[in-house]
Amino acid sequence: MAAFVLCQMRWRCPVMAYLSVVRREYASSPPSPPSVFNRFLFQLNQHFYDVEHLISWSSWLRKRVVRRKNVFYGYTQKRFGVNVAAAYYILGLGGGFRFAGHSEWFQPDSRGKFSYDFLNTPNLTIEEIDLSRTLINHVGLENIVSQNELRSLSLQGCPEVDDWFLARLHVFGESLQWLDLSHCPRITVGGLAALQHLRKLRRLDVSSLPRLQNPGLVRILLEEMLPHCEVIGADYEQGLILTDNVEEAEPVRHK
Repeated sequence: MAAFVLCQMRWRCPVMAYLSVVRREYASSPPSPPSVFNRFLFQLNQHFYDVEHLISWSSWLRKRVVRRKNVFYGYTQKRFGVNVAAAYYILGLGGGFRFAGHSEWFQPDSRGKFSYDFLNTPNLTIEEIDLSRTLINHVGLENIVSQNELRSLSLQGCPEVDDWFLARLHVFGESLQWLDLSHCPRITVGGLAALQHLRKLRRLDVSSLPRLQNPGLVRILLEEMLPHCEVIGADYEQGLILTDNVEEAEPVRHK
């Protein structure tokens, strides 16, 4: 038995010695450079990681800007009144307005500068507001809900106006007569249904709303809901299926 064990050890020793030498030589040799394909995959992965990080950072920055643009002007309301606070908020967004009983419009210039003459008329309410292509959202809307004589509101091309925003417009139910919602990408049928509270509305623009699948049918429903309002921007035939040329199916023959 002992002889057999010695024989096995004698046979394995040269093999182990050879393997240890090969291992040392392999460890001491420099690593082979990565292939072209592996380098391409690494660069592609790094590129998409950078792009994803950039998109994430850009989205966070945009949300931060929207949040700062739509803060509640509570301090301004307490010090100067709700009318001045509403005017300051509108101008800060880049919009314009007109006081009731006046023809002059207040709006910023091309550099975003505007006149502060509205501070001299704290008792005047706002009758017309143009917030086209601004970042107003349902949070910032709280700054202008105090304007109970508002008759015209333009929200054309506002990217943050959504169904929550439209649901809050009921506060203008007894005054608002003209509303422009054209080119607002986040408005759906559910939001438009909330406009039923605007009983004084006489003109509604719903043109180019990408989330409406059947604008023609939506127009019919809006006119049914608001019988005294003129709905523009959607033709009756938009989104409706025409069945005039549909061929009749061949009847099934029973054996």
